[in-house]
Amino acid sequence: MTSLKLVSSNRIFGGDQRVYSHESKELSCEMKFAVFLPPQAQDAEAKLPVLFWLSGLTCTEANFVQKAGGQRTAAELGVIIVCPDTSPRNVNLPGEEDSWDFGSGAGFYVDASEEPWKKHYRMFSYVTRELLELVEANFPCDLERKGVFGHSMGGHGALVCALKNPGLFRSVSTFAAIANPINCPWGQKAFTGYLGANRESWKSWDATELVKTYNGPPLEVFLDQGDADQFLKEQQLLPDNLAGACRAANFPFILRTREGYDHSYFYIASFVEEHIRYHFEKLQ
Repeated sequence: MTSLKLVSSNRIFGGDQRVYSHESKELSCEMKFAVFLPPQAQDAEAKLPVLFWLSGLTCTEANFVQKAGGQRTAAELGVIIVCPDTSPRNVNLPGEEDSWDFGSGAGFYVDASEEPWKKHYRMFSYVTRELLELVEANFPCDLERKGVFGHSMGGHGALVCALKNPGLFRSVSTFAAIANPINCPWGQKAFTGYLGANRESWKSWDATELVKTYNGPPLEVFLDQGDADQFLKEQQLLPDNLAGACRAANFPFILRTREGYDHSYFYIASFVEEHIRYHFEKLQ
């Protein structure tokens, strides 16, 4: 069994905000993830619902836990929140640090098929297999009650993790998700590098395409979007494309537009309680 090393632990709202490191088999490097254990986790008999938060470009395991303020609601409801990093770290690949939207801090939650990325850049399998197993083995969670949510690149990741693994997550929500990556500059750059030039193969990593063929237990997609988001204007996010695909496929969805809100954690902090409560209800 993979051993965890405790990096830090801070008491907050009666629970514990921790960071752990471990040697990842999927990514072939040392990784960190954060986990919030609410006060209810101190009960030896506890089996709590768990949410996985996937962060966006340039982020680490720290952004959500330091900026979103979700611990208060999670402590009230008794929800564990797990926050992985956004890419492998310190694997010394050529070009890994050349740009902010590809490579380090920008794993895009896919399993790369192209050299030199395919050995390490396997964030999809890391999140949906290895991290799940670590969480189940080490924390008092009920993995029959798990949801996934995320921001921007992590919103794309949350959607893909839920849609490509029917039944693995019972709830999914996003903030300012990259909802149709095959048709936006960020996604096209990342997918070309990680997945190669065959654009047809990209569709299996795009939520707007995946809802068209989803075959699994009932699932609803909760999309949250600020209308003052600069990347919405730059056509990086394309939530209407996903909403349209959901309508055409009769796939249940919510698209909530927030007037005056941008792409930042100020926006996320304003509505994170609503999202955690949404997941909590779905996981009962």
